[in-house]
Amino acid sequence: MFSRVNEFWAESARPGWKLTVAGTSGRIDADSRQRSIAALASLSETELVDACLAGRREAFDVIVERHRRSVYQLCYRFVGNHEDASDLSQDVFVRAYRGLKNFKRQSSIGTWLYRIGVNVCLNRVTAKTPLLEPIEPERHPDEGAADPMQSLVQSEQAARVRAAIRRLPRKQRTTLILRVYHELPHEEIARILGSSVGAVKANFFHALGNLKRLLQSEEC
Repeated sequence: MFSRVNEFWAESARPGWKLTVAGTSGRIDADSRQRSIAALASLSETELVDACLAGRREAFDVIVERHRRSVYQLCYRFVGNHEDASDLSQDVFVRAYRGLKNFKRQSSIGTWLYRIGVNVCLNRVTAKTPLLEPIEPERHPDEGAADPMQSLVQSEQAARVRAAIRRLPRKQRTTLILRVYHELPHEEIARILGSSVGAVKANFFHALGNLKRLLQSEEC
């Protein structure tokens, strides 16, 4: 089963949760688990998958630790608020753990988790405009900034861009998020989406054009 433990992280853009996999015989002693996790930390992702499938459930804790930040940020870009992003990212890892035996190893664990994340987010996202909380620590203005008003304007512009991205067609929105915010190459995006590189490039091109038109229409 899975247990979710709330925790507070001072750093921005990090989810306030920790997913721990426990066996049916009960929770492993905390000190023993930490020693086991430390021993697994140097393993490659392929070795971690093998260890997890062999029954070492704490190996999945290591996978979660390595990828939860990027998965959380992906979810945030789709839903636009921290609470939903945290819930979705947990759902991604629960699905990943349950489906680990079906992992074909034709791509990296990171690519596979992105693929699950995209599907989870697209299934959850609705037409309702989300609360666009800043993923950066914009709540704490830089007192050394030359022009505080400029920082405020930039923050408002970022919110407008996020809202416009949400109005893009699903494939365009996904491609733009993966390309711009996660800086993934076209080839990896194609693997995540199960499409061709040419289709990814076309979607990205049209996404940029549509995004520009959406932002311009708001200024009229």
